[in-house]
Amino acid sequence: MRKAKIYYARMDEFWRKEQKLSCLEKFESLQDVDWQEIQPNTKYVWLTEGFEDDFVSFIALGSRETKALKGDVTDCIFKIFSNGVKTNRDSWAYNFVSKDLALNIQRMISTYNEQLIQWQQKENKNINIDDFITNDDTKLSWSGDLKEHLKRGVCVKFNPEKLRRSLYRPFVVSWLYFDRHLNNRRYQFPYIFPTEETERENQVICFSYFGITKPFHCVITHSLPDFHLTGDSLCFSFYIYEKEGNNRQENITDWALEQFQTHYQDPKITKWDIFHYTYALLHHPHYRQRYAANLKRELPRIPFAPEFHPFAIAGKRLTEIHVNYEQQPEYRLKHIENKDLPIDWRVEKMRLSKDKTQIKYNDFLTLTGIPLETFEYKLGNRSALDWIIDQYQVSNDKRSGITNDPNRLDDEEYIVRLIKQVITVSLETVKIVKSLPDLGLPKD
Repeated sequence: MRKAKIYYARMDEFWRKEQKLSCLEKFESLQDVDWQEIQPNTKYVWLTEGFEDDFVSFIALGSRETKALKGDVTDCIFKIFSNGVKTNRDSWAYNFVSKDLALNIQRMISTYNEQLIQWQQKENKNINIDDFITNDDTKLSWSGDLKEHLKRGVCVKFNPEKLRRSLYRPFVVSWLYFDRHLNNRRYQFPYIFPTEETERENQVICFSYFGITKPFHCVITHSLPDFHLTGDSLCFSFYIYEKEGNNRQENITDWALEQFQTHYQDPKITKWDIFHYTYALLHHPHYRQRYAANLKRELPRIPFAPEFHPFAIAGKRLTEIHVNYEQQPEYRLKHIENKDLPIDWRVEKMRLSKDKTQIKYNDFLTLTGIPLETFEYKLGNRSALDWIIDQYQVSNDKRSGITNDPNRLDDEEYIVRLIKQVITVSLETVKIVKSLPDLGLPKD
């Protein structure tokens, strides 16, 4: 029996299906296409263009095989990892205002429990659940898992302790109702941030999920991260806990600690040092460029840099400014105020000028003097400041009618202050990243 051969013709990766089909229609025969025979690599990946073979020799950040093991773990740095929290009903489960979120959730739970009572009273349950439930999107947002809860007779109760801070998008904090019934998937986060108290000591590195088209990027937080924080986030925490928040354990393996201490002949290296080293290395421009193709297909692998401590120190500083970005100094921007209008700190929707040097905050205020280096700090296809401009606006969800307003009545200047702080964070991040030592990798 002859072995099959697989051929491949590359088109622009950002083309839509229609564009690709249109291109193929130009050929009289498919044999006229410039096909290239391809072979899989050792991991059975077929599309290996741009892959660097030395990537496999580095230490794995984590693996799905060791994640399922109990006891001692070898061959990777972190024992467990997780996707970010996935709600499948963001307009209901998130809000900038905790009181508004509580009211929305209570309204949703009330409707759900009313439906539950009606379902339990129904004699004939051999019907399609979609034909029974209410379709009023202003009262409830259904998902497949919530329908299953209804059919199993699960009663949902509101608990104010489930109102938790979450990093919804880069440097954008929102309130989340963290609940196993009203979130589609919480993954491992009941063990990573089980209680509000664990947020004071734990930290989690989040980066873009392999397989997506966005450039690889990462951010660190001490709050519950959303699933789409970095574009289908994969998250690696320093600590893991029991669900009650006790029995704290370090998530970095003893095996990894031994590997680093042995390689650098330094018994003083700690697991926090490795955590910070990893965060800095994932920012390294040469690492991201050289292994861009690998990072689109598999979890990051971590090489040993010629020197350990410069990366650990840089990673610690990056961690400090990224986790505590709201406590960073404010970059000095010039305020241009409309003297014909009263002082107004309220934002509806900000606008960035074409030359990116100023933000029209509202009709009263324009902020100017933004350094262009600010936009060199990218998180995906947007800079950190672009994320702030995009997310901090009043929005109204058409289906539910829910309004999400980022303005703070108890801190009216918060958003203006945040803009200046994120500029500071961006400039320092760019400076730190540019000063990272050479990784000792082959030059392309």
